[in-house]
Amino acid sequence: MEKNKLYECTVIIDGGLQDEAITAAMELVQRVITEKGGSISGVLEIGRRKTAYPIKKRTIGYYAHIEFTGAPGVIAEIEKVLRYEEDLLRYLIIQLTGALLEMRKRVEKYSVVIGSPEDVAALEAAASEAAAK
Repeated sequence: MEKNKLYECTVIIDGGLQDEAITAAMELVQRVITEKGGSISGVLEIGRRKTAYPIKKRTIGYYAHIEFTGAPGVIAEIEKVLRYEEDLLRYLIIQLTGALLEMRKRVEKYSVVIGSPEDVAALEAAASEAAAK
């Protein structure tokens, strides 16, 4: 029996669609993942953004990330269904390895939203502390 692994599926849905169609496309992707044996642990919907280059003659996409666990053999089955979905401009499924998860923790640890003088001082203190090491 294959051990379940952690994956992330990034999708770009046609941003020119109505909100209801985008919601339906997101539900379809999530349903495909769960029907094929995946277990969704988190969904991050970023929203509409301009694409870096035209994809299928579209320049606006609706971006989302779905974190899930599943057996390695399930990925091919999920991709087989997503490949023929017309509303999806692009999709990418990657395995989240230990090194990648560690890098994400470090980025979250040192990310500070700058807005007040206290935030700027905290960022400068963290930078000088990191430089001293």
